[in-house]
Amino acid sequence: MADNEHGGTDALGVPAHDFSTNRNACGPCPEAVAALQAAHLAQYPDPHYTALRLQLAAFHAVAPERLVIGGSSSELIHRLTQHALRQGATQVSLPRYSYGDYAQAAEVWGLRSSTRNPTWGEGLHWACEPSSPLGRAEDIWQALPADASHHGLVLDCAYRPLWLEGPAPPRDMAALWQLWTPNKALGMTGVRAAYAIAPEDTAQAQIDALRALAPSWVVGAHGVAMLQAWVTPEVQAWLARSLDTLRHWKGRQLALCERLGWAVLPGHQANYFVARLPLAQADLPARLAALRSQGIKLRDARSFGLPGHVRLGVMAPVAQAALARVWLSLADA
Repeated sequence: MADNEHGGTDALGVPAHDFSTNRNACGPCPEAVAALQAAHLAQYPDPHYTALRLQLAAFHAVAPERLVIGGSSSELIHRLTQHALRQGATQVSLPRYSYGDYAQAAEVWGLRSSTRNPTWGEGLHWACEPSSPLGRAEDIWQALPADASHHGLVLDCAYRPLWLEGPAPPRDMAALWQLWTPNKALGMTGVRAAYAIAPEDTAQAQIDALRALAPSWVVGAHGVAMLQAWVTPEVQAWLARSLDTLRHWKGRQLALCERLGWAVLPGHQANYFVARLPLAQADLPARLAALRSQGIKLRDARSFGLPGHVRLGVMAPVAQAALARVWLSLADA
């Protein structure tokens, strides 16, 4: 189901306590903010992003020729879909529950989309790990035939740096398209920039063709500064410390959900999870609107195909206390 609704800022402004996005609630990362403040704004960035691609390539231990810079993960999702169409793809396969831009891009470019895996090699295949909205490992790996090529399989790594429950599962990253969006891990989703890494045996002409679909200077100076900061030891150390904090906050938030009678769906591995609220489905929109009017925003999971559920990003204890106070006041009203 298309995810046409988004969390975060809305017509009412910035929520005081925003559980509706999956950003790292410990951020914005101070070191990354300092890099943005020092960004050179008077001139265009290098249109080829030469130094940036070298830095990202060194961080991932890949050849810089494999790096494709993008305006955001959503921009790259659309560009990868258009590129797949130009290469002869006719269909797109999606996880059962997934970010709506995958399906929306397929619709825009006239590709069929299905949560049932099409024949491997005939189309574009999306996976996200940990998945959204459930925060789990994807089941696409069991569906992939053992002798199938991974070409056409894109692993969206938006939340991989925010894996909280043990290490992220090992994948053959060299055989996949990888899509990285550091702004979520850095707690600064207001800055848009991302990058893709092509499988190591991808023909350079294919990578160049994907790059050619982008407008000039697809990422501005602030996005470049964020991506450059992302790969520094100081920012990675901050991220590692923040994960310890998020684990503690997540434990408190899960306990809060239990006290409120919210049924958390199992299997979550990241800094977000899905819960079913003790309300009739028809009553949920009004309750969410009432919460929003008092500064609390939750993400209605209906657009993910999970009516009656909400997705909650892990937030600080002060936000959790506000959620409990407002929820109980509405329940007593």
